[in-house]
Amino acid sequence: MEFAKVTTLMKATALELAILTGHLVLYPTGIVAERLAPTPSDVPPEGPARGRRPVLLLHGFVDNRSVFVLLRRSLARHGRDGIESLNYSPLTCDLRAAAELLGRRVDEIRARTGHAEVDIVGHSLGGLIARYYVQCLGGDARVRTLVTLGTPHAGTTMARLAAAHPLVRQMRPGSEVLRELAGPAPGCRTRFVSFWSDLDQVMVPVETARLDHPDLVVHNVRVSGVGHLALPVHPTVATGVREALDADDGPGITAGRGEEPDASSVA
Repeated sequence: MEFAKVTTLMKATALELAILTGHLVLYPTGIVAERLAPTPSDVPPEGPARGRRPVLLLHGFVDNRSVFVLLRRSLARHGRDGIESLNYSPLTCDLRAAAELLGRRVDEIRARTGHAEVDIVGHSLGGLIARYYVQCLGGDARVRTLVTLGTPHAGTTMARLAAAHPLVRQMRPGSEVLRELAGPAPGCRTRFVSFWSDLDQVMVPVETARLDHPDLVVHNVRVSGVGHLALPVHPTVATGVREALDADDGPGITAGRGEEPDASSVA
């Protein structure tokens, strides 16, 4: 049993290193903000929407939209054509400011596409920014489903190792922002799907990436054998993300708020 655990950890670590190397190569391609898709000719501004809800991808700390190259390709292959990403500056010093930027982008997408709601996928800190927008800035009226990948919902002690940056300090357990998010959120309309990994070495402890809140409609998904960097890249996780976005009545919808009778796992 111990040998199997060590082998799994070694494989996950090797995969993380390979992904890090590839991401460093791709990183320059994601620095510049993407060109926004034009409004379809048959959808006037503020007019009726057609097709599936747009999906907005939000990266983690000191990252950019290039982290979603493979996930974006997977979503597009399976019929999602309204996929966009948002870069927030690495010089951002307050998660709340990034959440306000996200809100402006969501409103712009809604006006441009005619959709009343969008879906969001956030990796790591990106998921926390999106959650703040939904819970604290009225985003629940505009976001149907929020999928988080390796997000420190309860804070990670790993953040103490790089505490010089204000955003990192906001990811510490017990930070002001996390206390705000832990507060009451009655009537929050957004559906949350949180992917957390048993081998995520950035989330310490790994369970901090679970989302447990009595007022939120949440479905937690445990991922086995996948590290932090692999979450937005791994094909099995991509399948889970697609299913979460496509589900009109998934486990998190039919369950009561704060309940989790159908929490699932992927390997």
